[in-house]
Amino acid sequence: MPLSPEQLAEIEALRASPQPTLRAVAPGMEKHLYTAQEVLDHGFVRVVDYMGDDAAICQAARVSYGKGTKSVQNDKGLIRYLMRHWHSTPFEMCEVKLHVKLPVFVARQWIRHRTANVNEYSARYSILDREFYIPAPEHLAAQSVINNQGRGETLTGDEAARVLEILKSDANRAYDNYEAMMSDEGQQGLARELARMNLPSNIYTQWYWKVDLHNLFHFLRLRADSHAQYEIRVYADAIAKVVADWVPAAFGAFEDYRMGGANLSAQALDVIRRRLKGEEVTQETSGMAAREWREFVDMIEG
Repeated sequence: MPLSPEQLAEIEALRASPQPTLRAVAPGMEKHLYTAQEVLDHGFVRVVDYMGDDAAICQAARVSYGKGTKSVQNDKGLIRYLMRHWHSTPFEMCEVKLHVKLPVFVARQWIRHRTANVNEYSARYSILDREFYIPAPEHLAAQSVINNQGRGETLTGDEAARVLEILKSDANRAYDNYEAMMSDEGQQGLARELARMNLPSNIYTQWYWKVDLHNLFHFLRLRADSHAQYEIRVYADAIAKVVADWVPAAFGAFEDYRMGGANLSAQALDVIRRRLKGEEVTQETSGMAAREWREFVDMIEG
């Protein structure tokens, strides 16, 4: 179950008690406050708090007082200029605090994004719930033969069933032993901080994650990409939907210039200019290594 009854009751109580405020609010984000979006089999993402909106980005860029807009169109153009020219500081004026429930192995990927504030559920202080991420059969795959860190062909039939049974039985056996080691019935019982070491990395943890918009865009660029691991990508996709409602102009610029755009090297630009002049350019005459040339050709030819 992604949300406990206690968490659901807390969310309902918070949403039922709105407070007046003089600060700028983003209507698109208000609808997301406290509401949890379910991710994977037991996970979720929910917005706990946020600061700023599209106008706040423009206000910071202009260093103006009061409302930052001259017009919606002017703000959109300014935001696109900032994104296009890599002016990151104005985007840092917006922040969001998320409550995330996720498998430990996903958290270990996620925490590599170090430009954020994180406070994780303490398994030294509390006992973790018996909740494990078990992939749906369509997400079980063999090792890719061309990508050392990716998946290849989907497992089917008896092979998929064999792997799922191992995942389920190992997770439950480890949790049974976790409880048995901590039990003080007829024995001293092992400390929680030591007993947790035997738990598998597909057990769920929770944390509060606070990040500014510039660094959140960097997270989304990497983790919402089609090459990212599925289990973290679905979290990034859920967050991206929230960000699109929160700062629509900034998110639109991010989609165009970061997610849908490309960075070109000096050699790549030179090749394009030479081709526009009618010159035939090959990998041997481009100044690029073979792999870089392949990536360049894939990029411009789709």
